[in-house]
Amino acid sequence: MKLKQRPEDFQVTESWRFEEDPRGAYFVYLMDKQKLSTFEAVDRICRRFKVPRAAVSFCGLKDKQGRTTQLVAVEGRALELQEPDLRLKPLGRTARPLSAENTTSNRFAVTVRDLGPDDLARLSASLAEVRRLGVVNYFDSQRFGSLKHGQGFIVKDLMRGDFEVALRNVLARPSPLDQSGDAQVKAFWKEHWGEWERRNPHPGAERYAAVVRHLKSHPADFRGALLRTEPRWRGLQVFAYQSWLWNEGVKAYLRAVVGIARLAAVRYQAGSLLFPRELDAPQARLLEGRTFPLLAPSTRFVDPAVERAALSVLGREDMRLSDLAVPGTPEIHFDAEERPLLVHPGRLAVGEARPDELNRDRLRVNVAFTLPPGAYATLVVKRLFHWALEPGRAGARRRPPAPPPPPPPPVPSRGEGFLARRRAEKAERAARRAAARKR
Repeated sequence: MKLKQRPEDFQVTESWRFEEDPRGAYFVYLMDKQKLSTFEAVDRICRRFKVPRAAVSFCGLKDKQGRTTQLVAVEGRALELQEPDLRLKPLGRTARPLSAENTTSNRFAVTVRDLGPDDLARLSASLAEVRRLGVVNYFDSQRFGSLKHGQGFIVKDLMRGDFEVALRNVLARPSPLDQSGDAQVKAFWKEHWGEWERRNPHPGAERYAAVVRHLKSHPADFRGALLRTEPRWRGLQVFAYQSWLWNEGVKAYLRAVVGIARLAAVRYQAGSLLFPRELDAPQARLLEGRTFPLLAPSTRFVDPAVERAALSVLGREDMRLSDLAVPGTPEIHFDAEERPLLVHPGRLAVGEARPDELNRDRLRVNVAFTLPPGAYATLVVKRLFHWALEPGRAGARRRPPAPPPPPPPPVPSRGEGFLARRRAEKAERAARRAAARKR
């Protein structure tokens, strides 16, 4: 199974509402973006029109790997932007900035590729399971980009008071997976850490200008420098760790109340996730309408089973609820919240299988559904095709074994001379490298 091989394979349309006010301070646009995260799109708008980031509001974060539409509002400015991967369509004006409350639902159209007849044979039963049981409302890999790029959970450094370590992860740790200019910016500061008078010559360095300016004047104040980052970005770092704790806590809860024999495991960026495949009537009643907490020092538990599961994860981290705080930094904080345990995709439909033009001799299907704000469409698809993402499984189909490498050329005897032996040794090394590349 493959997702997002093309941007148009993953399309999201936001359903929204806002109170129109012809004299409102906020100009509202429908933002159509492709292969851009919401933050990247907003950054481009701010740079292009010299708008402060605080003047731009939006309803939620949309996936980078796909084509998505969502509302965005700009305070005090009417803008016009029509670029191949980013467009703004004016919708009106409103008196207040946008928030998650302005989103009513999201409609998804997803193309699932690289399928075989065995996948299609299992899909009907899996579709019936999802319609009957719903999908566990986990946070998917998109929430954990810092893990993908080798930064870990930055907020854990902050909770330990390691502000310099956290800032290095933010400013000076380029990801080998990042081919953008941001990686060059970070590579520069990695090489020149502490040399804050230097000018970073790479495009995108202005994103960290406020941080660097503070360090020029206060080179030892890494905490203060971190507080010069964008507040929504800081909040996202907290939320990423809360999301991982939520995922792990829900897994522990499901193991306790459902049993591992009735759960299917699926790989994702931060490990694996567990989904019920069958429930008896009491279990179904127990899970339906259940919430599970995003942990914070103020979290209060009502259900002892939920409390045991959540605190068991904190115990593995050698922490208590009171440890979910950044010392001396009230600006970065954990907020308690309840998240629904299950989500039920609306208007779930699977199209007819077609030949996959991107994967030879394979098939593709289109899947469409709606979800409430905050739920992950990729998890619905992963749950539908869970067998293709089982932990330890390399992929949906096994590749034929590589042919054995050719035998290395014979090493000449010492009587053939030094130069001849060096040429033969060089040829042998080249043959080994060629064989390794083929493997």
